[in-house]
Amino acid sequence: MSETKMDLSQPRALAEFCVRVLDSKNASDIRLFYVEEQTIVADYYVICCGRSTTHVSALSDELEYQAGLHGKPLTRVEGRAGGTWVLMDYDSVLVHIFTRDTREFYKLEKLYSTENEIDIKNLLTDAKAPSDSEDKEDEASEV
Repeated sequence: MSETKMDLSQPRALAEFCVRVLDSKNASDIRLFYVEEQTIVADYYVICCGRSTTHVSALSDELEYQAGLHGKPLTRVEGRAGGTWVLMDYDSVLVHIFTRDTREFYKLEKLYSTENEIDIKNLLTDAKAPSDSEDKEDEASEV
């Protein structure tokens, strides 16, 4: 991430910052949802996957570190001990970092319509989009 301090006081800016940090550390299938009208808990949800429990932990550590550098401390965190689902609370933004199996089990993004999803292609390196292809591969393997 850049050394320039960013203003993360606005929920959208914070959510986009989280996406960029997670992408920079190779999180996969990153998705961003605007949920303010569906829940009082947060304005945005960021959902992504790590390759392993070690990667999930590294992603959460890096996000906490980078946000802290930019003056946005973590309010609370849950799940670090288990390592399959870490929930990071930045008040207006909740970040869910899953292992692939745990994400597929809970299907958290299914709670929100695609109308709530924000296009983040411009935030990702190499313009990698959230992986619908993985869903199609899973469906093909089941046939």
